[in-house]
Amino acid sequence: MTESSGDGGRTFRRKTKPVVNEIAQGLRTLDAGVSWFSDLAPTRQQMVLQEVAGYAMQTHITAVDGRAGGGVARSGVKPTANPSVMICMDPPRYGFADLPSAEHVNAFRVLVSVFAVADNRRRDTYCKDACGHTWHNLPAATEQP
Repeated sequence: MTESSGDGGRTFRRKTKPVVNEIAQGLRTLDAGVSWFSDLAPTRQQMVLQEVAGYAMQTHITAVDGRAGGGVARSGVKPTANPSVMICMDPPRYGFADLPSAEHVNAFRVLVSVFAVADNRRRDTYCKDACGHTWHNLPAATEQP
């Protein structure tokens, strides 16, 4: 991955946003996203977890999105795993980047899956028929890691 080291990670974050939104919109599989995430260095994984937690906060995820909304089930992570428990708390907890690195993949799976539930809900309500968010209007993408 080519990235500029002097830009504070902005170039890297610009690469994260489409991956996460493509997963949320079904244009990229969760497994392909996990493959991309797994290939990152641990410090980059922490950056992605912080970024996706920010997206989740912007979509106003709720504990319901994790539990009844199916986010945790969609993630494939056990409901008793730390990331699953954190996202299903009311209000959800967001310290995913602070989890041990062995839990980062599960945290990514849970965060992206619950973000997808909340983002779909918001696109069906707040953004229905009048959305100007570029990330809600992605063109069909080819499957790539």
